[in-house]
Amino acid sequence: MPDRSTILKRFELKEFPQPDMVQLKYPVFMCHGYGAIGSVIKSGPMHDPCMDIRAHGVPAIAPNVVPYARIETRAENWVLLIEKFCKEYGCEKVNVVSHSMGGLDMRCALSKLDIAHRVESLTTIATPHHGSSLADLVLKAPELVTEKLSEMFDWFGDNMYPKTKSDALGSLEQLTCGYVTDVFNPDHPDAEDVDYYSYSAAVGKGTKFSINPMLKFQNNQIFDKEGENDAFVAVESAKWGTHLETVPLSHLAQMHLQMNKESQKIYEKFWLNLLKRLAKNGH
Repeated sequence: MPDRSTILKRFELKEFPQPDMVQLKYPVFMCHGYGAIGSVIKSGPMHDPCMDIRAHGVPAIAPNVVPYARIETRAENWVLLIEKFCKEYGCEKVNVVSHSMGGLDMRCALSKLDIAHRVESLTTIATPHHGSSLADLVLKAPELVTEKLSEMFDWFGDNMYPKTKSDALGSLEQLTCGYVTDVFNPDHPDAEDVDYYSYSAAVGKGTKFSINPMLKFQNNQIFDKEGENDAFVAVESAKWGTHLETVPLSHLAQMHLQMNKESQKIYEKFWLNLLKRLAKNGH
């Protein structure tokens, strides 16, 4: 049985028991990626990270756009929402944090849609800056399969976000390695006055970190073609601008999905460090 001093220590009050406070120059505007898995069980794919950011004293917003649409369409949606957010809350600029395809959306917006004056920095998390072989793999499935999947995703997207027509197949084609590398990247140079940061992620094969058994097949498939990955995007593909870190979280865990005790601690540390790095860099 623990002695009296050990028991009392367990109940010792911390001076500052709340989450660490982080002070940023500008609010955080979050962009989600392809798909709507997170929206089925919560307010949006990036809702949980957004609320965790707020818990550190940083103003943050995580709106939703059409989950299945081409990069250009989603980019236009993000631009409208950034302008609306800045006007409603009196913000000169925002720090954009984009997950997965959301990073390509924002690179498109910054390059083509005259929004750079509103963006202080762009931080991308597991964005396929050089495409994802998973997209190539899905598109190689029999035509009947891809057609049925596309119809299902479009129906799902149209009902979840009726403001904009979904295009699951067209947007998936834009995530292939060939399209992003040969078409998208040459046509979308970085904005001069915006700082670009990136995080990659790796779990499963080639790492010491476990992965949900449901994701093992695609994790292995991507590893064979591109190396270490988070079951959706390879480490090397996610690097853009200043690459900050490779995080041991799956693509879904980055959004606070499919969590366990191990990934919860890593998740909390990752998001806090992201904010601290933005603060350190004067954003």
